[in-house]
Amino acid sequence: MDYEEIRYEIDGPVATISLNRPQARNGYTVRMADELAAAFDRADRDEDVRVVVFTGEGKDFCVGADLSAGGFDVSEPGAEGQDDWKEPAGRCALRIFAMNKPVIAAIRGAAVGAGASITLACDYRLAAKDSRFGFVFSRRGIYPEGASTWFLPRLVGLGTALDWMISGRLFDAAEARDAGLVHAAHEPDQVLDEAYSLARDLAANTAPVSIAVIRQMLYRLSALESPYDVQRVDSRLIAGLPTNEDAAEGVMSFLERRPPRFPGTVAKDLPGFLPWLDDGTAPRSA
Repeated sequence: MDYEEIRYEIDGPVATISLNRPQARNGYTVRMADELAAAFDRADRDEDVRVVVFTGEGKDFCVGADLSAGGFDVSEPGAEGQDDWKEPAGRCALRIFAMNKPVIAAIRGAAVGAGASITLACDYRLAAKDSRFGFVFSRRGIYPEGASTWFLPRLVGLGTALDWMISGRLFDAAEARDAGLVHAAHEPDQVLDEAYSLARDLAANTAPVSIAVIRQMLYRLSALESPYDVQRVDSRLIAGLPTNEDAAEGVMSFLERRPPRFPGTVAKDLPGFLPWLDDGTAPRSA
């Protein structure tokens, strides 16, 4: 895909995906949604990419849907040929959800509506101290998107999610951090540097296969009704450690006090028995 509304850059093991409509405060469009889904897919399938930084060009991350260009490609689900239509924010958010690699959102300025929803599946959200957030749907007479009503209560609790979504009010980075939506708040000119510092640490010191499995275990298994099914997955994973080269390298690098050099790759070494690999939502690296 030729990108028109985002930027895709690689620096060593870190890919940067940037919203690139600063003249429109990165207003969200259908093309942007599809370009984001394609870019995250590209990063996920590139074994040389270990971490993704997700940010926006200009002063704002994203001010929400930009309907000035004629609106979204809305089709009523169930209409002929439209059974698989997916709203645009979810095209990005659910691709991030399915990632095998950590994603760090570096947020400056406004992250409102879709601009907030598309960050919820990221593993980290770092924000500028002057950032503003808002799930403003109720104030526009519309509905939440991007599966945000699933993600948000898991991050901040149902009570806070109810407040933010029912009121549709704007709130600042301090409130977002205190509630758990934002991991850290930094000076505006430091947010991206902090994101890259975190990305480099993850790339240098963590095993890609472990990250892929852990990330999906937390998302897919933490909501189960009991721990027994989770422990069955744990047991199969732990039983494979004696022949796991990454595990051996992790121990040896620790004992030898040197940086690890994990040999495993997601494309070749992801355990095939993981229950979410057969549900059609977990793309494998190629």
